[in-house]
Amino acid sequence: SKDNSGIAALGGALIYFVLNFGVIGVNENINMGVFAGFIAGLMSPLIYNRVYDKYEGSPYFNGRHIALLLNVIAALLLVAIFGLIWPTVQNGLDHINSFIVGAGALGAGVFEFANRMLIPTGLHHVLNSYLWFAYGSFPDAATGVMANGDINRFFAGDPTAGAFQVGFFPIMMFGLPAAAMAMVAAAKPNKRKATFGMMLSVAVTAFLTGITEPLEFSFMFVAFPLYVVHAVLAGIAGFVTNLLGIKMGFTFSAGAIDYALNFGLGTKAWMLIPIGFVFAAIYFAIFYFAILKFDIKTPGREDDEDEADLAAEVPNAGVQTAVAGLGASENDVAPTGDKYDIMAAKYITALGGPDNFTSIDNCTTRLRLQMKDTSIVNEQALKKAGARGVVKINETAVQVIVGTDVEFIADKLKNELDK
Repeated sequence: SKDNSGIAALGGALIYFVLNFGVIGVNENINMGVFAGFIAGLMSPLIYNRVYDKYEGSPYFNGRHIALLLNVIAALLLVAIFGLIWPTVQNGLDHINSFIVGAGALGAGVFEFANRMLIPTGLHHVLNSYLWFAYGSFPDAATGVMANGDINRFFAGDPTAGAFQVGFFPIMMFGLPAAAMAMVAAAKPNKRKATFGMMLSVAVTAFLTGITEPLEFSFMFVAFPLYVVHAVLAGIAGFVTNLLGIKMGFTFSAGAIDYALNFGLGTKAWMLIPIGFVFAAIYFAIFYFAILKFDIKTPGREDDEDEADLAAEVPNAGVQTAVAGLGASENDVAPTGDKYDIMAAKYITALGGPDNFTSIDNCTTRLRLQMKDTSIVNEQALKKAGARGVVKINETAVQVIVGTDVEFIADKLKNELDK
């Protein structure tokens, strides 16, 4: 919700429980699983944001209370709709995922390739959710509860689980960090030091936590064919690890922390290390020679010879650059305060000024912004201010890939716009 209200969260819970149990009343074979949560998470803030600031004069009958009532009504309507259509949807999803699972190692490779290819749109979560949290079941001996999905079944002790997670470890821990070092090696000599500082941070983040979007967005749009090669290599990793009978799972993502914590639950998990080194060599070689051969403008190889431009791409550097350098106007926010205050001021300027914002939200690595007009968003200025990438969804929605600092930036943006 626009004001991060707990009432919106309560409304989401109401929709989830009414929808989840209501459709079972219509058809006991329906299992919406995580999709009920997705729908509830979309509907509740949508309703809340429409009415939360209405009728503020009444302590009992105000917009926030109306939102809860509307959530219940919406949930009942959703029960009627999904009670009719979900059996068909569920059957289709079962067939698709049965094909992927039935294809064995090849299916795992196809899944990982598709996962990477959907990253630019953010739709990879839709693909992940069914296989990771809904498909298949296994009784958890410790709790007696039936575990669903590849992740939950892995931690419940299912020996067949982990097939749709294991292939990410060689890529996130070794392949992409090696690609980052290839970009450093291919950088122009006068920009190599600054490039190293930027790439080291995203490479270490990928290795430890499995958060790879900031790294992937550094080359995704300047060299999309290279990104496709990355997706193919990810698919090969999924295929090879499954072909060798390796099983491994994660709670957050395929980084070294999850690898160490879950090593004892895996099958042949030690093999991921030598496989990872092989993929690191492949990634480094392909990225380094492709960047030089085709003169790809990865970080450190920009045409602009002003070294300060590259330094500005690093979140910890270039914070003294004036907002005027980003094309500021008299309506823009002046950069004062700590690092995140300054970055937020630059972001506001690059995004068209305070009046261009409608709402601000974020996920793990992205700002998800609703704007009045995305055509005036200055992508180059955003990248100079520290953004790793920019995705314009439509005329009023834009996503800015920031990295693990995204929550701090989002909070500062909200504070600036509330002034």
